Amino acid sequence: MNPDFPHDLIPRDDALHLIQTLHAVKDKLHDAAQRWELLDEKGRVPAAPSYTALLQHATDAQDLSRRVLRLAADFAESPHHTTQTGRTVLKHLALAATISSHAAPHFAETAENALARHRTANPTDRHYLTNRMVIDHASARAFLRNASESLRDAVRELDDHLGVQRFFAPPTRREGPPEPPPSQPGGLRR
Repeated sequence: MNPDFPHDLIPRDDALHLIQTLHAVKDKLHDAAQRWELLDEKGRVPAAPSYTALLQHATDAQDLSRRVLRLAADFAESPHHTTQTGRTVLKHLALAATISSHAAPHFAETAENALARHRTANPTDRHYLTNRMVIDHASARAFLRNASESLRDAVRELDDHLGVQRFFAPPTRREGPPEPPPSQPGGLRR
């Protein structure tokens, strides 16, 4: 076994805290990707999509991305990022940070195209802008989902790490009557 193995462990409490934090942000990203819809119940772009609501998607996506970036930066500053598990977790966090940062611009472009679509009377331009809106909005939601999946992968890595810790944890002392002393060689003496 590697003599540095105990130093290659992320302390249990730190891992549990990070898992809890990652779950919270992962769930927010996933929920946003599910809730923020452009299309109506029939799968069509509304006649007058709300510029304000679409811009709010961009603002909220930027806030979520900032949280993911902060998680990645905080973990990169911790001593845990140098462990084997920590390097893998940091890789997932870096990927989530990169992916999540792409969502806000796509939501903003959706809002911009909604505003332009409202102003144009040319049917060809309206059709083009409608398609761009659908693509940009769907792409932004996909970025949120993918960032959520990267955080999920980081949580899985930490869960596996905790499982390894349980496997290699020193046995705890059992309570009960003391064990009898070992017998003396040569049998019993009177």
